[in-house]
Amino acid sequence: MSPGPAGHVTRSPKSPRLETAPGAPLRRSLRTADGVTIDAAHDPGAESSSDLAFIVAHGFTGDLDRPHVRRAAAALARRGAVVTFSFRGHGASGGRSTVGDREVLDLAAAVAWARELGYTRIVTVGFSMGGSVVLRHAALYGAKAPGPVPGEPESAGEREGRERARTDAVVSVSAPARWYYRGTAPMRRLHWLVTRPEGRIVGRVGLRTRIHHREWDPVPASPVECVPLIAPTPLLVVHGDRDGYFPLDHPRMLAEASGGHAELWLEHGMGHAENAAAESLLTRIGDWGAAHAG
Repeated sequence: MSPGPAGHVTRSPKSPRLETAPGAPLRRSLRTADGVTIDAAHDPGAESSSDLAFIVAHGFTGDLDRPHVRRAAAALARRGAVVTFSFRGHGASGGRSTVGDREVLDLAAAVAWARELGYTRIVTVGFSMGGSVVLRHAALYGAKAPGPVPGEPESAGEREGRERARTDAVVSVSAPARWYYRGTAPMRRLHWLVTRPEGRIVGRVGLRTRIHHREWDPVPASPVECVPLIAPTPLLVVHGDRDGYFPLDHPRMLAEASGGHAELWLEHGMGHAENAAAESLLTRIGDWGAAHAG
């Protein structure tokens, strides 16, 4: 389940922002490069930052309508526009979740839509699974991406697709550094949810998340393998010292892999992902993105 070229937008008008009522997000269906329909929304945010857009990539079992995702979006909207979307298999989006593999195509479609809307400075902000996706996406679609990630194919026209879906700054919050981690109880439960038929039923019925039954083939490059390919795109790694899913060796491993390029924020008292991100942290992330996105 490796990513192909960048996604594209379906049924988008040439000037969508003109149709957006004040304070009302514009809802749109996007289509990824592999044909999955993604539910997305655009909030024009602060008029003073009309060239800047934040693309919010939620965590596993989230979607763009979840309260914690809306709270993060509202905080970032004080510094610029915000595009939120639901990953495949989540919420109103089509397809099934591949738990961080082909989700790179979902993010690419959202970024491409933001550029179609006219935004010239893009900051991708991902939480947990979304945090791993923004790292992999930045390696493939960064401002000066050198080419495909080792082990991931490049099809004809992908270089042009990377330009349309490129990001200018990256914020990864509560992300894993490596795949298949089972060192904490929450991660052992998550693996049961993903790998067991009964777990996938729980995901579909109880968590509104439809999970693909196939294993990765090939296994995508891990976040820590992608980080060295992100420079010179600015990178911020954020992690709580009370994260119950991924201990502090994960963010430290990511920062070390950057060779000094990444900025690392270890947040005292913070737990995991969007639910644990304080308003003050979200504000600081917005400030960092506005300052580093070119």
